[in-house]
Amino acid sequence: MTSASKEAVATVATPTKSAAKASKSSKAPVIAGLLTEDQIRNAPSSEYMSDEQLVFFRERLLQMRSEVLARELEVKERLHQREVFADPADRASAEEEHWLDLRLRERESLLLRKIEDALKRIRDKEYGYCEKTGEPIGIARLLARPTATVCVDIKGQDERAESQYRDR
Repeated sequence: MTSASKEAVATVATPTKSAAKASKSSKAPVIAGLLTEDQIRNAPSSEYMSDEQLVFFRERLLQMRSEVLARELEVKERLHQREVFADPADRASAEEEHWLDLRLRERESLLLRKIEDALKRIRDKEYGYCEKTGEPIGIARLLARPTATVCVDIKGQDERAESQYRDR
């Protein structure tokens, strides 16, 4: 290897400080004009659910919807691929996989409805606020669960009530 080619490899292999700093500063892919997670987390409370933040969450929900739809297509394809097995163990495994695919499809359809509801709340400018109290849900909770409809306190109360009255 010549010294010129060694220098070229060294410059390609060693990222610049600005490139390394830029890759560390954002956790999500940046679409032109969209805020990053860090920018949303660090925004003042006066900017809560501003138009820019609503656009960020709308894009995140649209991405989630496309991922759910893709997974749903995969599950549909697997459900339509019925094979007949002579061996009872193979048949039992196939039936278990079929049952799991049906359960996954049910869960995905519930998630899809929640995503559609969240997108409707964004259109109506109601996104980000608790349905029961009207208080802000909070950026951290919305980043973790963009389909959230209630704040953490209310969710905790609901879960405690559910655990008390649930059949054991």
